[in-house]
Amino acid sequence: MSANVVPLPARRAERAPSLEPMLALTADGMNAVNAVILDRMHSRIPLIPALAGHLIAGGGKRLRPMLTLAGAALCGYEGTRHHKLAAAVEFIHTATLLHDDVVDGSELRRGKAAANLVFGNPATVLVGDFLFTRSFELMVEDGSLKVLRILSNASSVISEGEVDQLTAQRQIETSEERYLSIIGAKTAALFAAATRIAAVVAERPEAEERALDDYGRNLGIAFQLVDDAMDYSSAADEMGKGQGDDFREGKMTLPVILAYARGSDEERTFWRDAIAGHRSEPADLARAIELVNGHDTVAATRARAEHFAMRAVDAIAGFPAGAARSAMEEAARFAVARRS
Repeated sequence: MSANVVPLPARRAERAPSLEPMLALTADGMNAVNAVILDRMHSRIPLIPALAGHLIAGGGKRLRPMLTLAGAALCGYEGTRHHKLAAAVEFIHTATLLHDDVVDGSELRRGKAAANLVFGNPATVLVGDFLFTRSFELMVEDGSLKVLRILSNASSVISEGEVDQLTAQRQIETSEERYLSIIGAKTAALFAAATRIAAVVAERPEAEERALDDYGRNLGIAFQLVDDAMDYSSAADEMGKGQGDDFREGKMTLPVILAYARGSDEERTFWRDAIAGHRSEPADLARAIELVNGHDTVAATRARAEHFAMRAVDAIAGFPAGAARSAMEEAARFAVARRS
């Protein structure tokens, strides 16, 4: 999946890209989505809404459900079916975060203590399962087999991607191609599905479905590339998670893959020891940051993110110009410009 980097042209010189156009476009719809989320988080078991609410109420951009709403606006849809489906998308995403935090032993999520530390691993896994079931209830209520197929397939692909990432963990020889395949599954699949179902709900042609799928998929890859770059370039309070988590967990992300490929024999020895779990002290993280900066691999990772963001913008070029397309284009620019 490697490709020549195509610079993403700046939309406006006077300000940095922002999610504000997307937020404005989807504000009313997100109010309805949030109402569905609050309603479907309810359970007679108090621990369930308490734990789910710990993460859901903890912030986050809610970009995935916003993509469903923005895609519907782009397709000219004026109904309300997409509100429940956007909530289903957010439940899938939240469930995967809860499970990820248990697998990774995370301490921070969205700037606060991860749910697994507050409530324990068993409860966190089970509430993640509860949210998955809620998402499928919402899909079934919608009644579209096509929507159900798209979102259920995305859920399956996400799980495969997470398992693939787990098996690649601490494997220093992980290639860039495998890395891109992993993030295409664990992150981009839900971005693609969230956007594609908007065209299904709007009963648009297959070509428009594919265009929105391409937009979401490329945006998701760009988004994850930047997330992985920030693990070596942003402070914990900016990211909402611990800096260097990927390093300590032995994850082969693109900044490391490139630094290993470009490094000297001595540097490669460091990376082999670090990824194997033998170099995980603060001084080792500082050395890792020094190496990725010395070989410009954070910048290279962001440059690849720009390429995929440009592909996302190109994917929706055939839709009518207007507020929806403009907001989605700027969301792609924001994905690669963000620092938190």
